[in-house]
Amino acid sequence: MGLLIMMGIFAFGVIIGVPVAFALGIGAVSAFYFEGLPLIIAFQRIISGINVFSLLAIPFFIFAGELMFHGGIAVRLVRLASSAVGAIRGGLGVVNVFASMLFGGISGSAVADVSALGSILIPVMKEKGYDEDYAVNVTVTSSIAGIMIPPSHNMILYAVATGGGVSITQLFLSGIIPGVVMCICLALVAYLVAVKRGYKSEVFPGYYALFLHFVTALPGLFTAVIIVGGVLSGIFTVTESGAFGTLYAFLVTIFVYRALTWKNFKIAVVNSVKTTSMVMILVASASAFGYMLTFYQVPSQMITFMNGISSNPIIILLMINIMLLILGMIMDMAALILICTPIFLPLAISLGMDPLQFGMILMMNLGLGLCTPPVGACLFVGCAIGKVPIERVVKTIWPFYFAIFSALMLTTFIPAISLTLPNLIGS
Repeated sequence: MGLLIMMGIFAFGVIIGVPVAFALGIGAVSAFYFEGLPLIIAFQRIISGINVFSLLAIPFFIFAGELMFHGGIAVRLVRLASSAVGAIRGGLGVVNVFASMLFGGISGSAVADVSALGSILIPVMKEKGYDEDYAVNVTVTSSIAGIMIPPSHNMILYAVATGGGVSITQLFLSGIIPGVVMCICLALVAYLVAVKRGYKSEVFPGYYALFLHFVTALPGLFTAVIIVGGVLSGIFTVTESGAFGTLYAFLVTIFVYRALTWKNFKIAVVNSVKTTSMVMILVASASAFGYMLTFYQVPSQMITFMNGISSNPIIILLMINIMLLILGMIMDMAALILICTPIFLPLAISLGMDPLQFGMILMMNLGLGLCTPPVGACLFVGCAIGKVPIERVVKTIWPFYFAIFSALMLTTFIPAISLTLPNLIGS
């Protein structure tokens, strides 16, 4: 009964428009009260949820992404991508995917990717004769690279949700190949759709221009080297690398590119504070909510339920993917990471799956949810930038959904895609 009360209050809150963080907190406290547990335990769980050192890296990653957006790094990455792959048929679509790999691998945020690259590429693609829906489709779906390719603050949330049993460094390594595979699938679909619609290719600027764009973009690209390389080499912790990476991005945008104005700096600070506040409140509430899920033995009940339907691991994995896809369509990604991890991770482990591989499956599933209605944040941002109705975009975005789903299936059933780099480098 207590579980029904908690889930019912949470669902009702989400339906009537209560912020997810508050709906989680109210539902969890209600369950504590119903079971007669001391409310002081609920508040201890809330506080302990954010009393985690590795969470300090999140505001640094978010602030670094904002600085790079407003400080000119994104523009230079787009120029590099355009000079490298723009000569392909329908090349700006492939450029969009390639630029998302570069920028997403630095900012670590899908929404930041759509905001930064969409503001640059969508207007350019429209000027070059690309349809509005195509430009938005490519921009929105390729933004998931920011979740998969390190650094990613969502991976830190997953590590926290596992109870600290998963190394953030190994998670970063696990995301590289799945992220690249997904981007290759998206680039292939972008090319095929471009050929079908008869889009033209750009003129190759020459190797000298490519070299110049690379040199210009190199200071910005080096941000990823500091953040990811510092962690993988053991020189920095994740939090320290985030701090040094943010400082470096700040210095590059001011002294190298000289593109960060005082006005844009204030905007970057305000946006970072807002985003960080939302994430931390969500983590705190989800900690108490997750405690009650464990109290009600939801993970073990889920294992029993799934095994009752089928004992075939392939069927169970498909069911997990379907459930995560559906949940990703109707809820915020950060909340789902914190809620679904304690529920589905034990089930995945019982099937012999490594927690690192499950983390990548979770990221890609929920990342796809950011691109789907009714609550896909990336979809809304992309449509707003492209000034295209969501209904029109959804009608033509299906090939790109299929590309992400194909990468998801490969990641699900080929463990080596997620585990090769952690085994080679992280061992």
